[in-house]
Formats: sequence, structure tokens, C-alpha cells
Amino acid sequence: MSIIDELLSTTPHSPGCYLMKDKNGCVIYVGKSKNLKNRLSSYFKQSHTGKTMMLVRDIVSFEYILTNSEVESLLLELNLIKKYTPKYNILYKDDKTYPYIELTNDKIPRLLIVRNPNMKRGGNRKLFGPYPNVTAARKVVEILNRLYPLRKCRTMGKKECLYYHIGECLGYCINDVDDEKIRLMKEEIIDFFNGNSDKIISKIEEKMYDSSSKLQFEKAIEYKEILDYIKITLEKQKVELDDNYDRDVIGYYELDNYLVMVILFIRGGKLIDKKNDIFPMIGTLEEEVNNYISNFYDKHFTKVKEVMVPDIVDVSLMREGFNLNFITPLKGTKKKILNLAMDNAKNYYNEQISLIKKDEEKLSSSLNELANLLGIDKCSHIELFDNSNIFGSFNVSGMVVFIDGKKATQLYRKFKITNDKNDDYGTMKEVIYRRYFRVLKDNLERPDLIIVDGGIGQVNICREVVDSLGLNIPVAGLKKDNKHNTNTLVGGYPLREIPIKRDSYLFLLLTRMQDEVHRYTISYHKDIRSKGALASILDNISGIGEVRKKNILKKYHTIDKMKKASIEELSEIMPLNVATDFHNYLLEIDNDK
Repeated sequence: MSIIDELLSTTPHSPGCYLMKDKNGCVIYVGKSKNLKNRLSSYFKQSHTGKTMMLVRDIVSFEYILTNSEVESLLLELNLIKKYTPKYNILYKDDKTYPYIELTNDKIPRLLIVRNPNMKRGGNRKLFGPYPNVTAARKVVEILNRLYPLRKCRTMGKKECLYYHIGECLGYCINDVDDEKIRLMKEEIIDFFNGNSDKIISKIEEKMYDSSSKLQFEKAIEYKEILDYIKITLEKQKVELDDNYDRDVIGYYELDNYLVMVILFIRGGKLIDKKNDIFPMIGTLEEEVNNYISNFYDKHFTKVKEVMVPDIVDVSLMREGFNLNFITPLKGTKKKILNLAMDNAKNYYNEQISLIKKDEEKLSSSLNELANLLGIDKCSHIELFDNSNIFGSFNVSGMVVFIDGKKATQLYRKFKITNDKNDDYGTMKEVIYRRYFRVLKDNLERPDLIIVDGGIGQVNICREVVDSLGLNIPVAGLKKDNKHNTNTLVGGYPLREIPIKRDSYLFLLLTRMQDEVHRYTISYHKDIRSKGALASILDNISGIGEVRKKNILKKYHTIDKMKKASIEELSEIMPLNVATDFHNYLLEIDNDK
């Protein structure tokens, strides 16, 4: 505390960002404040509970960066979190990106689900969303693609495809389709997303009655189900706004140091989706609400007319930081809708809190049991490793991270192994050395426990490497039985096999962790194999050297993606004649099959 007191004595009453550090000098939390001295003092001069208490317990020192304004602090905080991925910032934050529905700006457009919209493409491209409910977004695209015979193929072929024969494409590759017809289809789709569903409903009813009159009863029933889906969905979506604007409405609810955040997505005057999150608080209520909102809009593009927020949100700061119209309605219809978001947050808290607390109690108890079995202080931060290869080829490793028993996907890492041999010990040595040399070099947070896939041999190899780097990090292993199921924990001092009850929550937790690292590593391995196959194909094309090969692999990743690319797209990274030869070569491969 003498170090903390000394640092606090020189901290100014100014806006800026602060970085909390642990005993190893690693950044474990990043925050911002318009008054650094007051905010930092509150951590050490007041009593805390829950996650804030755990954070303060881990803080050994801090540093701060002064800024000229609160907006600078907001943007700096976001960048510092991306740079350091601090444990207490990422632990309860949703890192998923939500899909959008895109109506492309091509001459013959397509309707697609897109995860990361590239806003530089501009033009007449239309984006609708984001959609936290991926299933609903896919259902909407599926329905619209069936009703409107837009182009379905990524590139124009030389002959009609299956969609043409089932009436879901006009055969743009073989027919000269009237531009006005295409324009009208685009217009009706845009109208639908802007809240006017009448044309869509009429079109479905027309198809339903037409199928029924032709005695195609199965098809008529199918259209009836689609009609019911849309009507039920729209009935649920009614809100009292009549201006057809796009809005986000944000509400919150806080109790017992848990915070619920809710975002209602209103598009074209209709509620199309909502996002719910619940997590323990670390900062003050005002900080947590504002941080949640800034993290969301930093990650998700939107062009909504306005964002309606409660009065706890600093609307002027948000406006300047994200160039969006943040407002706090005080009365009327907009206030009612804001209250609806607040009510949604309270309801979600009541639904989830008992489950959340029960799950956290089980996780805490299981992690304490694991620490006791291994004879170590704690198991809050665990890093797990797995290796994958086929007969020594495409040798890779994966690392996943669990913090307080929950996945921290922002901290996952992939390793392409330089040694192309089927040598599990050699692979283990390389990946452990590379990971923890980097931890030392960049002063990253050290885990409480390393878990490797294997028995006593693998654990000993890992311990040797960790010890050679002067790191005091415990290592354990998870052995599998002949059926590749998690069987035994290996660890402790002296090193031994430790039985775990198969019906215990700890066994289920370790199995879940081992399954996750295996899934992650296998997924990376498949990707590398696909790139390897593509690289061997590229060696057969005249005019493609190492530089072009690298650019192609970087852009397309897999053979399937390459086959779908047009000559025009390929010519963006290689001469037209080379692109033509390569495109033809890929077609020949398909024909040979």
C-alpha cells in the first residue's frame, strides 16, 4: 500500500486512462475517468465486494495516461483494451460479432448474411442489422431469397443452376433480365426492412393460393407456415413509433453487484431483435453502463438515426466518440420505449440470476478443488494446449484460455510448428517455449496453471521448458483412455496420477476444457491442410511465384473459396492472363473429378 499511496499522492484531478498492474507488472485492468485521482482513490480507500474485491486484491501498482478530454479517454481506453486484453476487462464481455443482412450493390444483387461488413465498399450497398439472433437473420434471408429470384451464385456461370430450375433465380447467366424487374425486387426488399411488410405478405398469400389451386398442397402448407412465421414475428415486433426510423434502445438493471444490459434493435419502426447480457460489476454502475455501450459501438457498425439511452449515459461523450445521435427521452412515446428496455433488463435479471449464481458457485468450488488436488494456491487463469498432425504433416498446436472456469476466447492462440515430424515431445517443447518466452518478453499475464494433453512424459517436458525460462508456473496433464475420453489428471509434487470422480462437476469442467482445446486445434489444423493443398495447386500454374502465392493464400485461404472467385476478382492480385489460366485450371480439376 505504501507504493499505492505514493502513486496516489501525485495523481492529478484530470481526465485520462489508468492501467492496473499485478505483481508481475502485467496489465490486468484498464479504465478511464474524468477525474483520475478521485477514481483511483476509490479503489483503495473504500471497501468492495465480488469481482471488484478480487481486482483490488491483485493490484500491486498502476500507471495513468493523461488526455485532453473525456472523448480522448474513451478512444484511448478502447485501444488499450485491444492492446493488452486485460483479464478483468475481457472476462465478462461478449466478444461475438453479430451478423448483418446485406443487399449487395452488384448489377444483379444478392441477399447475404455478413459477419464483418467492410464499410469501404460503399455504393448502393444496403446493410440491415445487426442481428444477435443468427437463426432469425438466416430465416429472413431464406424467406426473401425464395420469394425474390435474385442471383444466388457468387459468380456468373455459363449455364443455369439448380435455383433456376426450382424458380428461385431468373437465370441471369443465360437470360437478359429487364433492369426494371431487378429494381422493383430490390425496392420491395428494402421496403420490407424499412417496416412495410404488406407487399411480402401479399406475395406469399398469392403463392399459397396458386399452389393450392394447382393441388400442390404440400407447397401451399409450406407457404402458410412462412406466412404464419412472418405474421407472428411482426405481431411481436409492434412498437408505438410511426416514423419508420432505425433506432437502438438501451436499458439496464443492477442488483447485488450484477448488471444486466439490454439493447432493443428497432428497424423501420419494428422491434426486430434484442441483445441481453448479465455480468458481475467491477467499476461503478455509471462506468460499467458507459463502458458496455462504448465497447458495443466500437465493435458493431450501425447507421441508426438515434440511440435512446437512460440518463446515466453521457450522451455528449457518446455522440462525439461514435458520431451517432445519442438521446435520453424524458417523456412521451420514446420514454415509454426506453422504459420497455429497462423492464426487459429487470425481467432478464430475474430469469437468469439464480442460474448464474449457482453456476458460479459450482465453478468456484471446482476450481478450489483442482487447486487443492494439485497443491497450488489458485486456478483462476488456466491455459491449455493440444497438438495436431497427420503423419507429421501440417503440424500445429492450439492454446485456449479459461478464466474463472469460463472461456476467454480473445486470449486463444494458434501455433504453426516448424518441426514437420510426428514428434509429440518436440512439438510440446517448441510450443511451450514460444508461448512463455513471449509471456516473458511482452510481460503478459502469467497463468495460474498450464494443462497439456497427455501424461507424465508430456508434463515433465513442459515443466522443463517452463523452469528453463525461470517461470514458476504449475503444470498438469489430462490423460485420455483408449476411447479418447478424459480419464485421469496428472500433476502435483511429486508428479502422480490423480483420480477424479467421473460424476463430479470438476470432471465435467476439465472435460469441457479439454474438448474446447481439441476443437480449436483441429479447426486450425483443417485450415492449414486446406491451405497446404491450395499451395501445391498454385505450384502448377505458370506466372505464380512465391509473392503471388502468398497474396492468394492470404486472400482466399481455401480451394473452395478460390473456385468461387471470378476471373475479374482474381485479376485484382495477378495479371489477367495468369488469372484466366488459373481459373481454367480450377475448372479442369472439378471436371476431372
